[in-house]
Amino acid sequence: MAIAGFELDPRLAADTHPVVSWGLSDVLLMDDARFPWVVLVPRIAGLTEWFDLAEGERATLLNETLALGKAMHTLFQAEKMNTAALGNIVSQLHIHVVARYANDVAWPAPVWGVGTVKPYAKASRTHIIDRLSRELPRL
Repeated sequence: MAIAGFELDPRLAADTHPVVSWGLSDVLLMDDARFPWVVLVPRIAGLTEWFDLAEGERATLLNETLALGKAMHTLFQAEKMNTAALGNIVSQLHIHVVARYANDVAWPAPVWGVGTVKPYAKASRTHIIDRLSRELPRL
């Protein structure tokens, strides 16, 4: 469901690939094959902060974030899930959900700014998007 005036920030559009759309948010795969990394973006024009959401929207976004984290934890057999909404570079509200492992290249630090991004090969990207779109709950 698109909301009038909503546009995905160009930096997010350049760095992600669509997976599914849920009630409030678009689920986007971050194009970095080093980490199972997905971003939730509420389709609300001009939104930058959690506290700018109406109470029902906050509850919906929290439920979508929790559902995504739980599904990714199971799907990728993650040792730990990282969930964050920073917005220092891209102010549009977006929630990062990253499956982490003690042997990943950034462990135990956050994934931001570590090493060089490794974009997915097209076949791998298609496979992971297909897998996510099949396994994520329908919200």
